[in-house]
Amino acid sequence: MPIRLAAAFGAVALLAAVLAGPVRAHEGHDHGAAPPPVSKTIAPRGEALSDAFELVAIPRDGTLTLFLDRFRSNEPVPGATIEVETPDGPKVATATADGGYALPAPWLSKPGRHELVATVTAGDAVDVLTLAVTVPDPKVSAAATAKPAPAKAALARVSKVAHGVTDRLSAKDPTLVAAVAVAFLLGVLVTALARGRRAAPVLAVVAIGITLVLGTAAFAHGDEDHGAPVQGAALIEPRAPGSSDLAQRLPDGSVFVPKPTQRLLVLRTTMTEQGSFHRSVELPGRIIPDPNASGVVQSSVGGRLSPPPSGLFPRLGTKVRKGDVLATVTPPVQAIDVSDMRQRQGELDQQIAIVERRVERFKRLAISGAVARTQLDDAQAELDGLHDRRAALDKIRQQPETLVSPVDGVVAQATAVAGQMAAPGAMVFQIVDPNRLWVEALSFDALTAAQDATARLADGRTLRLAYQGTGLADRNQAIPVQFAVQGDATGLRVGQFMTVLAGTDTEQSGLALPRAAVVRAGNGQDVVYEHTTAERFEARPVRVEPLDGGRVLVAEGIGPGKRVVTQGAELLDQVR
Repeated sequence: MPIRLAAAFGAVALLAAVLAGPVRAHEGHDHGAAPPPVSKTIAPRGEALSDAFELVAIPRDGTLTLFLDRFRSNEPVPGATIEVETPDGPKVATATADGGYALPAPWLSKPGRHELVATVTAGDAVDVLTLAVTVPDPKVSAAATAKPAPAKAALARVSKVAHGVTDRLSAKDPTLVAAVAVAFLLGVLVTALARGRRAAPVLAVVAIGITLVLGTAAFAHGDEDHGAPVQGAALIEPRAPGSSDLAQRLPDGSVFVPKPTQRLLVLRTTMTEQGSFHRSVELPGRIIPDPNASGVVQSSVGGRLSPPPSGLFPRLGTKVRKGDVLATVTPPVQAIDVSDMRQRQGELDQQIAIVERRVERFKRLAISGAVARTQLDDAQAELDGLHDRRAALDKIRQQPETLVSPVDGVVAQATAVAGQMAAPGAMVFQIVDPNRLWVEALSFDALTAAQDATARLADGRTLRLAYQGTGLADRNQAIPVQFAVQGDATGLRVGQFMTVLAGTDTEQSGLALPRAAVVRAGNGQDVVYEHTTAERFEARPVRVEPLDGGRVLVAEGIGPGKRVVTQGAELLDQVR
């Protein structure tokens, strides 16, 4: 008897606690929102694959939509001919605007499994693919969706009865419902205890469940919705015909991406292959000008800078040709130098006057034969020399030094300002050929000349480099290594930093993949996405090592012969 009494009193206490909550939640308060419905199921579809093609068939509104892609690369195949053996005979699908192929299929209105044979012709490739499409019976699906579980069905029936009773009672007095429920429960307990039945605890639990339903329904009065679904009952909605699939992450962690969405995301794949590669090392590097296609413009003597004959100094980025005058330098003349030059000019003028009179005398005597012709020639040569020396002295005082471009290229640096005093040996201009640039890297290991190298820029661009030479002198415990940039050098500038990946003699085996194929997961681990089926992708954790500027080496995590996403992997990682 004590156990039965304890069970009965416990049931009454539990009932009081349950009833206390709803009583405080009335008068417009929220009794709990309905649970969100379960995700809609994916539309029926069929798929087939071969070594060359991958075919996906999606029935929709009496039309069979086909998507044809390359098996290895996942690239759409335009302009193909797809002939399908249907229950109505062979039919040829027509191309659509979204890159697919459409085929009228009235026989898809019949539920069941439909076996299809598709003959694909794309250029010289011909392939036969078999696939099956299962169309569910809408009546069976609706019945299965509408039919609740046995326990939920019973609970729903009890709730319906309770709502009918409480609707009539709550119109008079809402608290009357609670009173009736408590009286009913106490009556059941007292009767069971008086008769000494062992089923008292069971009856108490049943009564609690009925009273809980009555109490919950009773206090959903007034402006509140009496037709709200019961908490915990998931809503399973049938898929509307013709609705489109959405990319979603499935419960097992894989990502479902329909073929139309794959076309929008431009997903591309490659087949992994095992290979041996030279181990690469990452070196810090920067762009330097090619010493054979660049030069500096300096003043050999100090002087005042002046613009060239055009009147303007060349701007940065201006194209110049070899020999173009870029500026002029007028050397300053000190007062003592001016005095010496004037004294020297006076001496030369005096000597010129004396020699000129001698030449005139020799000319008159040469006519009469009193002076030999050789004496006249010597005097004339002496006079010419004095004139040259006098002209050179004037030129030194008046003509400035011209600064010319040593090579073809563009002006990379310029420090010229009109009136500025240029020191001897100071750089005034730097000329660089933008199409001929080098990269200088610092290496802590000895690199052989036969190894290729690539450079990776901050924006993701890669450059092919050709080895030029290695220094012997240490530079902060590192050896300078120089490479020549191969190919297009547009957008590069002197002094720009980059990462150089140079190969070594050490070999290692693994799978080479583009860097874009590896993404960083939420836990910080590197993953790649494997294309397991036509519309499903699974993340594979991997361990990667640098290979070159555009590729990485997958050492562990995935084997050869797998289709791995190489373009659009970062978009797949964002699907939730």
